[in-house]
Parts: sequence; C-alpha cells; structure tokens
Amino acid sequence: MSAQVKPLLASDRVRVYLTLVPYLLEHGQVSLAEAAEEFGVTPNEMRQMVEKLTVIGLPGDSGFWQQPQEMFDINWDLLDEEDVIEITNDVALRRVPRFTAREAAALLAGLQMVAAVPAVSDSGLVTGLISKLSRGAADAPAEVVVAPSAVDEVRQVVSRAVQDGVAVSFTYQAPDAAPTTRTVDPVQVLITNAQWYLQGWCHMREAMRTFHLDRVSDPRLTDIPITHAGEQVPEAFSAVDDEGEVRVRVPERMAPLLGDFLTADNAEFSDGVVTVRLHLADPRGVKRLAAKFGGAMEVIDPAIARSAAREWAAAGLALYRHPDGDNAR
Repeated sequence: MSAQVKPLLASDRVRVYLTLVPYLLEHGQVSLAEAAEEFGVTPNEMRQMVEKLTVIGLPGDSGFWQQPQEMFDINWDLLDEEDVIEITNDVALRRVPRFTAREAAALLAGLQMVAAVPAVSDSGLVTGLISKLSRGAADAPAEVVVAPSAVDEVRQVVSRAVQDGVAVSFTYQAPDAAPTTRTVDPVQVLITNAQWYLQGWCHMREAMRTFHLDRVSDPRLTDIPITHAGEQVPEAFSAVDDEGEVRVRVPERMAPLLGDFLTADNAEFSDGVVTVRLHLADPRGVKRLAAKFGGAMEVIDPAIARSAAREWAAAGLALYRHPDGDNAR
C-alpha cells in the first residue's frame, strides 16, 4: 500500500502548476493516476488542478482573459470517461522559438566538452540536456563529435582521484624549467579560454596551485588520502609560482577582447593604451591570445613570450607565401 500523500501547501501548488503544463504537452495523453504519482499529489488533487487549467490563459487587452482561444482547454470526455488528461489548446506554447540545427549542434559540442569536467560528468545533468537539445531543434542537428585531446587521460585520472578521495601524482613541465614530479590533492578542473587547468593542493609547494593540463603527463593515482580539499582555490588568473607573468600592450578600444584576463588590479590605462599583466601557465601561450588582435597587441616581456609570438606570426605569414607548405621544416 502506498504511503499517504500529504495535502499540498500553496507554494507547492504553484510549483506544480508551473511544471504541469510542460509535462502534459511533452507526454500527450497521461492517465490521472500517473500524473498524480509524478507530482506527488492525490488523483483527486490532480483532477482539480487540471480542471482549473481551463481558467488560465493569456491576458486580454483589458487585463482579463476574454477569448476561448486564449485559454487552456482539455479533453473533457477523455478525463470524465477514462481518467486521462489531454490538453487540447496550449495557448501557443508550442510555437515558442526553437534552435536551428546549427545552433543546436554548437550547443551540443559545448555540452560534450563540459561533460568532461569531473564534477559534471557523473551527474547525468549534461546527458539529459543533450537529449533535450537533440529533440528541441527545428531540424535534426548534425552529429557532433568532440575529438579527444591530450588532456583527456589527465581528466579521467583526476576524476577517479576525487571519487576515491586520494591524491594524484604526475610529471609537470613548467616553461623553461626541468620537469618535476608533483603530488596534488585535486580540487577542481576548469576551462578558461579553451585551456584546461587543474587546481589543487601541491604537496611539494605546500599550497594551492593551478596546473595547465597541457603540461601534465604520466598521471597516476596514489594511496594518499586527500586532506586539503577544503582549502581556498586561487582565482583562475591570480599570480602563483607556477605561472609566468606576461606584459602586453593593446589599444584601449580593443581591451574588452582580453575578457577575464583584464581586471582592475592588472591593467594600467594611459593615452588610449592599456598595459596588462597576464598570468599564464606557459608564457608562450600568449600567441593564442594575440591572434584575437590582428597585430594590434604588443608583447612587452618576457623574452620567451615575445619570441613565441613573433615566431608564431612569422609562421602564419609564411603560409600565405607558401600555401603548399614547402616552407615547413
């Protein structure tokens, strides 16, 4: 025998009304008992709410509901004779804008990438959203496949470490430095400007650190219990020992292209020019950011960042002179 259902509070009743219509529209014909069980109410309460839907609709010009086509309606015969609910007038709710196939494909690609984050991958939320997007597009979206990257193995190991409550060990190659072996209590994996980072407590530094996953290799689980998961993690672009500071200069009108890299603490404005101190896991990565500025960004220092940006730009120009790739060595 099922447990007795408690009467709905007013706040709960409002919540049910807000979700009842979308539920009925998605499922078509639904038995009274099935809908009542889904929303945790008695069949009698569900019947009363469905009947009251017929006095809900779009407001008329005078502020009152006037036209029948502007009101919800149900199949009364089906409800009275078979205890089945069916909405026959949906007040234009089905005519809401829908994603185009291209828009849905772009969102699906983003969701597949987000699904790789350990905190999200096991929740089932992204899987549900992907399914709804696939059904909700105006046309069938193209099949989207996000190619695996070099950091996938690291993300998998980190995810397992978080689940098992143990530290993860790996080799870390900082820019222009000898490789080091790090043991880290993983806290979170994040994506910033299409780059993947691991934030966690570094046993060697005895502090929270941010690691660029492109520079992580040979990840492996340890049997060391995580003990610093509650420590405050650094902000994505805060200065830490494992990051390199890069100074750049851009026209003030183009500063918004820096996005989250631009803060009140790291920028100096003067005569229409902005000088910004960027904190990057690899100073050579500034070349990707410079691509947004079409030659309007000046990399000031360090020398390794200047060289990387210059060589990258030269290689790009060379492709225009030798599109067949004969210049490659």
